[in-house]
Amino acid sequence: MNGAVPFPLDLPELTIGDVAEGLVRRTILPSGVRILTEHIPGARSATIGYWVAAGSRDETGAEGASPSHFGSTHFLEHLLFKGTPSRSALDIAIAFDSVGGEHNAVTSKEYTCYYAKVRDADLPMAVEVIADMLTSSLLDNGEFETERGVILEELAMAEDDPGDVVGERLFEAVLGAHPLGRPVGGTPDTIRAATRDAVWEHYRAQYRANDLVVAAAGAVEHDVLVAQVTTALVAAGWDLSVSAAPRPRRSSTPATLSGATPLRVVGKPTEQVSLMLGFPGIVAADERRTTMAVLNSVLGGGMSSRLFQEVREKRGLAYSVYSYAPSYSDAGVFAMFAGCTPGREGDVSELMLAELGRLASDGITADELDRAHGQLSGSAALALEDSDTRMSRLGRSELTLGEFVDLDESVRRLMAVSADDVQELARELAAGPLSVAAVGPIDDDAFRQVAPV
Repeated sequence: MNGAVPFPLDLPELTIGDVAEGLVRRTILPSGVRILTEHIPGARSATIGYWVAAGSRDETGAEGASPSHFGSTHFLEHLLFKGTPSRSALDIAIAFDSVGGEHNAVTSKEYTCYYAKVRDADLPMAVEVIADMLTSSLLDNGEFETERGVILEELAMAEDDPGDVVGERLFEAVLGAHPLGRPVGGTPDTIRAATRDAVWEHYRAQYRANDLVVAAAGAVEHDVLVAQVTTALVAAGWDLSVSAAPRPRRSSTPATLSGATPLRVVGKPTEQVSLMLGFPGIVAADERRTTMAVLNSVLGGGMSSRLFQEVREKRGLAYSVYSYAPSYSDAGVFAMFAGCTPGREGDVSELMLAELGRLASDGITADELDRAHGQLSGSAALALEDSDTRMSRLGRSELTLGEFVDLDESVRRLMAVSADDVQELARELAAGPLSVAAVGPIDDDAFRQVAPV
């Protein structure tokens, strides 16, 4: 394939590629449901995902207000597995366990996906069961209260993980009042305050035919899957005869961030300080996203990266040290992480900032650029050996990017990234407002050299 293929929302049928190499097809039903498949020659299994274009950022209300939809996204991820008029929660579990399949869900800030991986012969079952869950969940009051306890336990487990806590605090610090700054799973307070009626309102507002994207990859025949999905959704009670345009994609115009804070410290009696330094990043559709991948690879993307070599290998100040750059439709974060002995957090912070500053001032070497090209192209190729990755690529391409980029085009874009491109982006990041988050036996004074308050 030469170049990216756009996914226009007004094109009912689209075909990309060929049968020998892997065929990608997309159908938009009159109701706005979008169905995408990637046929993988020789595969004997398939991964299917039902994607809803709603995540934690789409929850409305205010903490303490009534009604508030905060926490609804996480509640629905749990409750849709708890039974429908035709299937109990146990029936759903048995359906997949009895064929050796995998099924689960993932909630993010901008979407929710219910997915399964099964043998090719069992794909019709997965289509039917997930469609039933998505459209016909009982949202039973008793199950609601049970899952409230389960979610609170899940949040408590995350609260015991300093890495989870510091990540949430950094997002709050960098993104401030933006809805992307809120925790995906909600907080104990919002989960305790959530009501079944508020979650039902959120479901009714977000889980509609034109919000739905069904993506499948592996041993899948497109026309057959379209018929199966249509039959399953109609049987579950959705009226697909009503014409509707697919839900428009989110705006990719970078948001104006407000309410950011330079320092978030959480005192905990841990053996290590979990430390993150962050800056506003780039949006998901930014043309520089491949440049960001190269920058991240050089700075903190592997054992040969600058952070790993400078902080761990040369000085022994951390075991885990890396960088990453999550991006969303209208905002992003660039972050560096390290876990270190209490008392060393100031030195480690200065070292990490110095490495980013060196990228901005001096750029990267030809050898570093070559290694990044090799690392990223190789990891991309290996990831696509898995139908889960291919299914996720289809879902994200449809919901977020509005274009399909195959491996050849990804590598072409990667090889076009120059050292000057990386240095320019590093300068932009380093000039942005710095936020520091830390969890451990520390206080604010530890960071006065890097984040004065």
